[in-house]
Amino acid sequence: MDLRPAEVTSILKAEIENYKGETKLQSVGTVLSAGDGVARVYGLDDCMMNELVEFGNGVRGVALNLEEDNVGCVLLGDSTAVKEGDEVRSTGRIISVPTGDALLGRVVNALGDPIDGKGPLSVTEDDLRPIEQPAPSVVERQPVDEPLQTGIKAIDAMIPIGRGQRELIIGDRQTGKTALLIDTIINQKTTGGGDPTNPEQVICIYVAMGQKQSTVVDVVNRLEQAGAMPYTIVVSASAIDEASMQYLAAYGGCAMGERFRDAGRHVVIMYDDLYKQALAYRQVMLLLRRPPGREAFPGDVFNLHSRLLERAAKLSDDAPNINPRFEKGGGSITALPVVETQEGDVSAYIPTNVISITDGQIFLEASLFNSGVRPGVNVGISVSRVGGAAQIPAMKKTAGGLRINLAQYRELQAFAQFGSDLDKATQDTLTRGEKLVEILKQGQYAPVEVADQIMVIYAGTSGGLDELETGRIIEFEREFLEYMRDTKPEVAQSIMETKKLSDEAKATLDECIQAVIAQMG
Repeated sequence: MDLRPAEVTSILKAEIENYKGETKLQSVGTVLSAGDGVARVYGLDDCMMNELVEFGNGVRGVALNLEEDNVGCVLLGDSTAVKEGDEVRSTGRIISVPTGDALLGRVVNALGDPIDGKGPLSVTEDDLRPIEQPAPSVVERQPVDEPLQTGIKAIDAMIPIGRGQRELIIGDRQTGKTALLIDTIINQKTTGGGDPTNPEQVICIYVAMGQKQSTVVDVVNRLEQAGAMPYTIVVSASAIDEASMQYLAAYGGCAMGERFRDAGRHVVIMYDDLYKQALAYRQVMLLLRRPPGREAFPGDVFNLHSRLLERAAKLSDDAPNINPRFEKGGGSITALPVVETQEGDVSAYIPTNVISITDGQIFLEASLFNSGVRPGVNVGISVSRVGGAAQIPAMKKTAGGLRINLAQYRELQAFAQFGSDLDKATQDTLTRGEKLVEILKQGQYAPVEVADQIMVIYAGTSGGLDELETGRIIEFEREFLEYMRDTKPEVAQSIMETKKLSDEAKATLDECIQAVIAQMG
């Protein structure tokens, strides 16, 4: 081999001239102790709260306790891989998750990493957002006045939810809480045809915390069957995941929703459920040696939920002028948190906390559910603090007396058990109440469009069904809606266009109700 010194010299000169000495400052620490998903680290003097730190073997962690001589970190991976004496490096980055259109239709974990086997996400560094963000201020918001239709008659008629509201869904296990959320996601297909590129389409985010993996798989399968996955993101931190992942998942999901809200889109996010999140948070905090309070929860468990739910809001149209972080005004995040109660005890610690944070609650009662009234909504203690502002005028007018009629029915029903000789007015109230209870029953995963809801509820509240046997109400509903679609489609069309129920439409409905009853024989 022939070596030419001149050639070697010229190559070396070029390399030296092009050399750029880049120095990078990085804090490096040492693990003092590790175990139970928690590590204490010495040497990270300039570490920030909620900063992502990297352990030598690919495991990541979050700094949660900044103490005088050490940092308490929760591990976001296999805790057995971290041992005493290991090297830890700070990243200088607050824990962030990927956001944007690339996540639609995907199932991701609390950190936004895909877990559905469909390959990596096509996201860039610019798509990362910190999971903790300040909530919009009062001047950056506007009042809630636009309905978020769930497709569930009992809710849209009596406990309406508005875009930007926070409505708690509370009840014992196995009372249909998750089914109610799935119905709501499926029903959002009506807003933009299920096309996520349509600016009218409501984006849905389902955050599963502490759920069985089989439950999450069932939810995803159900959404795929209904064609609802293209506009939905599922964030899963199942019972098998670390407690840290279970409590961080809600914040990650919220950051993903804020990306769409800031671009002027409407988002509905479901946290299923916040009681399991609080249990995971309690576990992490006790391991970090934070002092326990009531029910052994740490003192800031109220703040854990309030700072999450406070981020749900409807942005003012002027929000971008007030705060440049918003690209476009008018977007919203609607939060539907779920809390599981034990034996219907709504006065326990976590339920009362979340009730005081939210703008109303839908209470699902086990006794109603088991007696065949599904969804088992207890109208007496369920409330929406936005109320009629979140309903279209036609629904507001039609369903106005529904709640009071049902309340009277429940009260008289208790008395009617003790006496048989009831006056006619009481019997009429009981008859009407029975019919209304039947009308509000609904099958699972079968949301009803708002115009159809109005027509069916009108049939009940107008007294048109008083003579029909209670057992035939469900059959009547099916045949009535079919009849209206086939012979009088203009009624539903006028309700959707004008948002009102005209006298002419009422007269047509009265005729059609009698025609269907006659047809049924």
